[in-house]
Amino acid sequence: MFHKTLALAGAMTILTGTTAIAGCGLSSGNVNILGNDFAAIQAVVAAAKECASDGVTVESNLTTEHRDLQVAALTANPAQYSAAIVANSSIVPLLNDGLIRPLDDLVAKHGQNLQQNQLIVIDGKVMAVAFMANAQHLFYRSDILEAAGVDVPTTYDEVVAAAQKIESMGLMDDPVILNTKTGWNLGEEFVNMYMGTGADFFTPGTAEVAINNENGVAALNMLKALTEYSNPDYLTFDSNATAALWEGGQAALGIMWGSRGGPILDDEGSTSEITGSTVLAGAPTLMGDNVASTLWWDGFTIAANISDEDAEATFVAMVNGISDNVVKANNDDAVWLSPVYEPNPASAGVAATASAGATPYPMIPFMGLLHTALGAELTEFLQGSESAEQALADVEAAYTTAAKEQGFLQ
Repeated sequence: MFHKTLALAGAMTILTGTTAIAGCGLSSGNVNILGNDFAAIQAVVAAAKECASDGVTVESNLTTEHRDLQVAALTANPAQYSAAIVANSSIVPLLNDGLIRPLDDLVAKHGQNLQQNQLIVIDGKVMAVAFMANAQHLFYRSDILEAAGVDVPTTYDEVVAAAQKIESMGLMDDPVILNTKTGWNLGEEFVNMYMGTGADFFTPGTAEVAINNENGVAALNMLKALTEYSNPDYLTFDSNATAALWEGGQAALGIMWGSRGGPILDDEGSTSEITGSTVLAGAPTLMGDNVASTLWWDGFTIAANISDEDAEATFVAMVNGISDNVVKANNDDAVWLSPVYEPNPASAGVAATASAGATPYPMIPFMGLLHTALGAELTEFLQGSESAEQALADVEAAYTTAAKEQGFLQ
């Protein structure tokens, strides 16, 4: 059982690069990659597929539903996928169930160019290789804020005040966007906001949830205040939806992932008026100096229930996928953990969020159970059919049941 909390060491440290090997040096093996679906990961997987040959197959399934698929897919024997691209939270259930393998031998054989702080080490073993950093933070339209006569918000109270003025002046309807789709996305929005209170999610040293309090109420009330200036369909909004709304000129204030910055700022799918006035800034605070966001890394893992041959082929293909050439060709699609990465306006929000003191997502075994409960139990409050206190009580009850079933609570 996985019992350690893992921080993103040197969150904004530029790590290392690898150089693609012609043909990847593989003669056999089956590679199948499961991951999220956005530009940076698409680029990594496309480069991994360059390792395919007569004796090597490389396939993928990139989907926003990857978290819902990964446990069952890797539990199968053999696993349906040889690699899972994960982040701070999504690696935890794979660790808890022993579904991914240690990578020390593969790193020793094929990862000579990987530096120590790129390796995600858990209980003394390398369990993942990180290749990019991420965080949710503020996107804003400078032209709309200027027309409204408001400064760039640095607190969530200021975000709400700016949205209210934008609407009242008739500059834009529903100017705020957040990734509030029921499920994981909504749970993450609460996690971010609760981080802004500076309070603990659990009673220290225990698995007892500790959010049903004034801090939890404050986080929920701010989420609701924001959704009141968002499109009525906000409970269906994931990253793809919010990015499309932004590019379509239907938002002036957004809390979105930094990895969306590059595609939003490029010259595809939008207009020069929108891209030219879009600025990426640090995540707002909620209480005091507490940044309401979490730092993340994205990286790859290798399935336990596959052959050693397929594991080796998968590792080599994924290292090819994060080579220097890939980073250079897709520089603006992510905050790449590579010495050849050149920071730009698309990375400014992640950098500002990190430097302001945002901390990594809590990587503890039972955090995923709380996240799931949050994503399922908060919609009625946001829709106005129950109080914040009742919503938090529902979360607490759902989490406690799950935690007892998993053996975290008696």
